[in-house]
Amino acid sequence: MKNIFILFFTLVFFSFSFSALAQREGWESLPDEELTQKEAELRINKFVTENNNLKTKLAAIEADVDRLKKELDEVNKQIKDCNASIYSLVGATEADVSKFRQKLGVIDGKVRQMKGLSEDVRADKTDEIKALENELNEMRMNKISCIKEFYDKIISVARDIRGLYAEKKIKEYVVGTWAENRDCLWNIAGKVEIYGDPFQWPKIWQGNTTQIKNPDIIFPGQRLTIPPAGPLTPEEKKAERKYWRNKRAMMESDQTGKKGE
Repeated sequence: MKNIFILFFTLVFFSFSFSALAQREGWESLPDEELTQKEAELRINKFVTENNNLKTKLAAIEADVDRLKKELDEVNKQIKDCNASIYSLVGATEADVSKFRQKLGVIDGKVRQMKGLSEDVRADKTDEIKALENELNEMRMNKISCIKEFYDKIISVARDIRGLYAEKKIKEYVVGTWAENRDCLWNIAGKVEIYGDPFQWPKIWQGNTTQIKNPDIIFPGQRLTIPPAGPLTPEEKKAERKYWRNKRAMMESDQTGKKGE
């Protein structure tokens, strides 16, 4: 009996020793081809366990997704039923409301574009602004405008439209003398309170053609209209080019005359 116990403990010892040898320190980071059979089995069992855990989590997530989808479908159905009741109260269909929404969006887009324009430019678009206001007021007469989705938005757009109206800021400049003020179109345009840019002088010329026939000649006391600042218009550029062509032709003619003398 004693020999049997000795043999049993010897087998257990060797089995434990082999098992320990099979699991070398740091074996988890070794490539698959360098693992012992025992280590490979342990790695496979680990992957199987992790895979099963992930499948369990996935199944739980899919169950939650299905539940949430059903809840969302129910909420959407309630919203649709609620909207249908509201539309019925204002005597409109879903198509009518969609058309109303699109039309309001177009007006809002035009208003936002105009808000980016200068006051002088908006002053020239008073008729367009008035047309937008009339179109919005017409929409306000529709019962659909009472729906909360549109009510606050229409008030906001109406406020923005009222803010678009502007008066053109036309400046005026009284020409001084050359001796005291050194006033010429070039110098006037260069004044900080005018354009701060002498190259803008064609604007003053073209804005006062009834008074200024020759841009080289202005008179003290003339009241000149100062157009809004900005890049030269095509007409202003064309007038400037013509001025310089005539100026050059006159200079060449003078030089030819002097040579003839």
